[in-house]
Amino acid sequence: MGTERERARGFGKLEDGLRQADDWYLWGPYVSERQWGTVREDYSADGEAWAYLPHDHARSRAYRWGEDGLAGFCDVEQRLCLGLALWNGRDPILKERAFGLTGAEANHGEDVKEYWWYLDAVPSHAWNRWRYHYPQAEFPYEDLRRENGRRGKLDPEYELLDTGAFDNDRYWIVEVHYAKADPGDVLMSVQVTNAGPDPDTLHVLPTAWFRNTWSWDADSPRPGLEAAGAGSVAVHHPFLGELELLAAPGPDGAPAAPLFCENETNDERLFGVRSTTPYPKDGINDHVVTGAPTVNPDRRGTKCAFWHQITVAAGATVELRLRLRPAGSVVEPATALGPDFDEVIARRRAEADEFYAELTPASASADEAVVMRQAFAGMLWSKQLYYYDVARWLDGDPTQPRPPDSRLGGRNSRWRGFDAFDIMSMPDKWEYPWFAAWDLAFHCVALAHVDPAFAKYQLILLSREWFQHSNGALPAYEWDFGDVNPPVQAWAALEVFVIDGCRDLDFLSQVFDKQLVNFTWWVNRQDAAGSNLFEGGFLGLDNIGPLDRSHLPVGGTLQQADATGWMAYYALSMGTIALFLHRGGRRPAADLVLKFLEHFAAIRGAMADQGLWHDTDGLFYDRLVTPDGAAVPVKVRSMVGIIPMLAAGVIDEAMLDRALLVAKNFAKFLEREGLDNREKLADAGLLRGAPGQRGMLLGVVGIDRLERLFAKLFDEAEFLSPHGLRAMSAYHREHPYEFEVDGVRAGIDYEPAESTTAMFGGNSNWRGPLWFPLNYMVISALERYDRFFGDDYTVEYPTGSGRQLPLAAIIADLRERLTSIFVIGPDGRRPCFGGVERMQNDPAWKDNLVFSEYFHGDNGAGLGAAHQTGWTGLVADVIRRRHGAVSSVGDALRESSGPEGPQQ
Repeated sequence: MGTERERARGFGKLEDGLRQADDWYLWGPYVSERQWGTVREDYSADGEAWAYLPHDHARSRAYRWGEDGLAGFCDVEQRLCLGLALWNGRDPILKERAFGLTGAEANHGEDVKEYWWYLDAVPSHAWNRWRYHYPQAEFPYEDLRRENGRRGKLDPEYELLDTGAFDNDRYWIVEVHYAKADPGDVLMSVQVTNAGPDPDTLHVLPTAWFRNTWSWDADSPRPGLEAAGAGSVAVHHPFLGELELLAAPGPDGAPAAPLFCENETNDERLFGVRSTTPYPKDGINDHVVTGAPTVNPDRRGTKCAFWHQITVAAGATVELRLRLRPAGSVVEPATALGPDFDEVIARRRAEADEFYAELTPASASADEAVVMRQAFAGMLWSKQLYYYDVARWLDGDPTQPRPPDSRLGGRNSRWRGFDAFDIMSMPDKWEYPWFAAWDLAFHCVALAHVDPAFAKYQLILLSREWFQHSNGALPAYEWDFGDVNPPVQAWAALEVFVIDGCRDLDFLSQVFDKQLVNFTWWVNRQDAAGSNLFEGGFLGLDNIGPLDRSHLPVGGTLQQADATGWMAYYALSMGTIALFLHRGGRRPAADLVLKFLEHFAAIRGAMADQGLWHDTDGLFYDRLVTPDGAAVPVKVRSMVGIIPMLAAGVIDEAMLDRALLVAKNFAKFLEREGLDNREKLADAGLLRGAPGQRGMLLGVVGIDRLERLFAKLFDEAEFLSPHGLRAMSAYHREHPYEFEVDGVRAGIDYEPAESTTAMFGGNSNWRGPLWFPLNYMVISALERYDRFFGDDYTVEYPTGSGRQLPLAAIIADLRERLTSIFVIGPDGRRPCFGGVERMQNDPAWKDNLVFSEYFHGDNGAGLGAAHQTGWTGLVADVIRRRHGAVSSVGDALRESSGPEGPQQ
């Protein structure tokens, strides 16, 4: 692992941004898989992003804020992109980008309708492997639109496999391998396999193009590409300098002839007016598909493609090679694309094998190793240049028409200070090609195992002054920066700090300062009554309740059990960071530890006293407080009622003594609970350990309520499924919940798969499926309880089984259930593939994994966004922890020296 570890030294100085990135990060998979239909590219008056720039326009319109493509690779500022275009000779257009349906076209919201996989990657991107399956018959664009549009929300989605496009194995397997000889020398191998029974012909067009940076300001320099001999294109760019793109001859031995056009909009096709060039962005498409004279005969432009027409026998594989390197390289093209190419590819693949061999626990199975490696590969492939200057977007560009005035009071108009131009981790580069604040926190925990510098960079970036609002709010996600996500960034920073070896106190200090501002914003803005019961709206749990929690259809305030639980946990996480900093000598932070203990005590008291707990049901519920003061519980059995148990920590007697001396809220909280001396604490089970080494359990949930929550959580008729914990209790399968207040009626029931409501676009579902992030957080909380209680504390698991287990055994079982979603079970099947037989049994498909957004609450089948490796990539962390390869925050805190305090 040493070679790759040495390369991945850092993603630049945290304060200097991506231009200071280490040289090995100069080129990477930083290209989106969908730029069309995004908020950034939407200049409409009504904010209908999907309709303003649809898939049909994407090949013809120059994007303003980024690029998209198949197997995209680019430099760190996305000046120059590499990618792939394909044509089976039957489609109406080149396959240049993945196709999918908009929210209005699909029965469960936006949905990609293609099959591709991220099979391998390393942090420096010296080695990346991508795979795609492309039908030989005409791609069924209209069939997919028509049939999905016909189906309702109670029907399953109509997928590409359902169309018969892959029947009789008539499809192409296309793999793209990227390798680097050095930081500026990029090799691209395209391997095409005919999976069908007969010879067939495929047009393969490896493509290079510049992001359009010249159309938005007068006098912006224009880069250029031009033919420079057989199989060679000269690249001229004012920032990248002089490069050359080499292409090896095709299988027939003939040199590849490049085609050229401009990355500029085809105004004639889209708007009926004369285009600025006769060779617009779709010029290569039109020339290849229809023979149109739309490529530049002078062989120059800002977009080019080497056009290979290859006939491949059944079962055979053909390789095409490209190499992008600085101009003037001494190695001759024949050698650079021949023996030297082979040597670089073999060396980088071997280094990747070494890197992952050292990351894989010795006790992990071979299949777990495959799951872990592909999960990390998906995380690393899902980086993207994220460019969005909100003020410029609202006001428009000097050379372009002025945007509609309605935009000035519309989406994101209160975030003029937001100005992003950074490499970021995306939830899904097709369905969610923009960062999301709480998703990103989970991404960073997984990324810390392979690229801790990049993980730290992401957490710092989110709270930089060009991201964080001046009032302290963190931006939620592009669709609406003003929405509120759970405040999990401090927790994630602790996890990253520990996974990285507890060395980088500078990082922890910088996170703490920024999160302190955000914590204050929460206290000031999300507690309308000053009661220490918090709001926040949907908080990432889109369909978790009968009402849209961000836009209540009735007057009043929704006091949220999850928001309040998150804030209690936020306080404990901040106190723990302060303690690490204090022990590391970075600042005298003991008083800050006490500050957050005070906040925790106030929130703990509010949850205990103000009606969020329902004693009969043994759960916390949200509570709607109407304008006349009536308080109505929203009695849905969901993760909303479980989240308060996450807020748990331990303080030792020394910190307890200090807190009792100077922390008034904390002392009053203990006094109210009748726990104002050691004997009472011990009798209540809240003080354990040998004299002088005892610790006190801090939890929002008291032990009696905790055990009642455990009874619900571990009940197979409620939250516990064969593959983890459901987002909503299966109790609502037979007992739908109906809610009525002020004449407004709403209901909810258990839905283990796709949502049947149009709320939040209809493609999100917290009504029953399994989500990795909350499963992960619950397991982390159980670890904290286990460290306090030890093996002599047991819980019935599953509820009703009569079997008493220590928490450590329950944790192990829950991790096994989560891992079982992906690994091959005793029946020879992977639950994540559900009933799709080709995925389960076909050798060309069955070991290629996608890490879906969520999973069926009863059988574990993957659902939602197909490539949301972001937070589902946590399975790699789960596998490592399952085999004892990772220390916990609590263990790290105990092993550090100095005055004691909150422990995770």
